[in-house]
Amino acid sequence: MRSITVGTRGSTLALAQTRWVVARLKEEWPETEFRIQTIVTKGDRNRGSLENMAARGDKGFWVKEIEDALLGGRIDIAVHSLKDLPTQQPEGLEIASIPKRVDARDALVGKEGMKKLADLPPGARIGTSSARRAAFLRAFRPDLQVLELRGNIDTRLAALAGNEYDAIILAAAGLIRIELRNRIDELIDPGVLLPAPGQGALALETRSDDDLGIEVAYAIHDLTTDDRTTAEREFLAGLGAGCVAPVGAHAVIKNGTLLLEGWVGALDGSKVIQASTQGDPAECADLGAELAQDMLERGARELVEAARV
Repeated sequence: MRSITVGTRGSTLALAQTRWVVARLKEEWPETEFRIQTIVTKGDRNRGSLENMAARGDKGFWVKEIEDALLGGRIDIAVHSLKDLPTQQPEGLEIASIPKRVDARDALVGKEGMKKLADLPPGARIGTSSARRAAFLRAFRPDLQVLELRGNIDTRLAALAGNEYDAIILAAAGLIRIELRNRIDELIDPGVLLPAPGQGALALETRSDDDLGIEVAYAIHDLTTDDRTTAEREFLAGLGAGCVAPVGAHAVIKNGTLLLEGWVGALDGSKVIQASTQGDPAECADLGAELAQDMLERGARELVEAARV
């Protein structure tokens, strides 16, 4: 029997995502054996210094060790959260498949009486690990206290049970994938909190010369998700922002037209530049790149540079 080794991080969410992927692949390749191998990344080992790594331009702290395992032939397919994957793949690797996206929105999980973002009382304490969420929250509700909150989903939900936070913001997709949809109190409108580029989508990465691995992974590829996330990631790449600056991007396809919205914010929420474009989904990459150039000319360059300081 043919065997494929699938690599992933060992967190609850990463394993849930990977098991979902393997189940879908098994449906398409029933005669193939799939094995899951967990890999510890730099981000897993150094959670306390993620912000410093990002500031230094180290964009691969969730993926590098997994990509090394791919290049070394120890695994055949890597499963990533697409938003964690740098916009440029290392030589010899490629994204072979992007499965159908789950909800891209952010979700609010709150304590009793703290169930809607717009209804939170002044001074309410909101926990998040994301510079993007923090900046856009401060712009929307400058009266809130936005506090640092890191760790995996279990850790963040446990922190909410203490006394430091009134509510926390997480990616809805993560809660959905680990079957905690019931914990979501509000799916936040993208017009209030624009998601991260690629949020809610997975990426299956393979070696560029591994025809079998590419063929196996591509069996669960979703073209619509690919077009949407390509536009978003090309927008991010065009800004040169990496994971340092508060950047949001969200694309939808309606009536055969791709609609892309992009935001770039100041870290303190004092300014958010917003723009949008639309066009043929087949031109998704160009649409993302052109929107980034438009944003840079409208002042986003200064915001991106300020975030690196």
